[in-house]
Amino acid sequence: MSTTTARDAARPAPAKGSPRPRRPLRTSGTFNFWLFTGPFLLGLLIFVYVPILWSAWLSFFEARFTVTPSEFIGFENYRVMLTDDQFMGSLGTFTVFAALIVPTTWALSLALALAVNRLRFMRAFFRSVFFLPTAVSYVAASLIWKMSLFNGVRFGLANTVLGVFGVDDTAWLADPNPPWYWLVIVTVRLWLQAGFYMILFLAALQNIPRELYEAAAIDGARPGWQTFRYITLPQLRATSTAVVLLLLVAAYQAFDEFFNLLNKTTWGRPPLVELYYKALGDNQDYGAGSAGALILTLLICLVTLLQGRFMGFGRGEDAR
Repeated sequence: MSTTTARDAARPAPAKGSPRPRRPLRTSGTFNFWLFTGPFLLGLLIFVYVPILWSAWLSFFEARFTVTPSEFIGFENYRVMLTDDQFMGSLGTFTVFAALIVPTTWALSLALALAVNRLRFMRAFFRSVFFLPTAVSYVAASLIWKMSLFNGVRFGLANTVLGVFGVDDTAWLADPNPPWYWLVIVTVRLWLQAGFYMILFLAALQNIPRELYEAAAIDGARPGWQTFRYITLPQLRATSTAVVLLLLVAAYQAFDEFFNLLNKTTWGRPPLVELYYKALGDNQDYGAGSAGALILTLLICLVTLLQGRFMGFGRGEDAR
């Protein structure tokens, strides 16, 4: 008999009914779960859910220059926002912005993904190059576009290039008629987000079975537009739907480029910029601003659900 066996045999057996030895707390799976997720859940609760509930509560009160009101006014703030010409006009601004940015970003990111996917060398390099602008701050990019590229003076990059072709200097951000500022805003947003959606499309392209292309070639399909239309694009349906939904939500939340490029103009304001001036402007009407934020939230949810239902998001292939 070994020494260990003899030691175990000599150890007294635990008394009947005595509690079983417990594992140390640091080895508990439950403790480790809350240890790692607790700080994130706490931050989510404090900085997301509590402000949302507070804003919903605040929207039913008269709240000017205070966030602790006492006068209950019901749905009056909602009526004020729904009859506010500037707020409703900001929804029109969003419609124009979404009509410009959603299809252009979808097409550009898909084209970049197709180009990178066809590369046989330096694929990782180009993938990183196109993705890097995603890490740039929207504020920093807006200032670069405003002060260097489209600053409206002779030595701005855009006017310098146009001057080579004999085009006069253009005040890109000064006059809304014609609305040249849309070119500035759309290009900066394209540069910032196209790389992110390119990665999504690239991942989807790499998951398409090669057997589909081989079978199409045997059947006589020509590489190029035919294979893209009948094989590649249908296989990207789910990814395209997700990209469109993300682009619509991001368009609703546009703030930094409008706020930094257009300064304090009354034209060209998207919903978030209008709500910012409503809640933090001269009147500081937190009640009306909160009501407008909830209206915008409900509108985003409605558009997302309708878009997802129209494009079949979340349904299996057999249900389509």
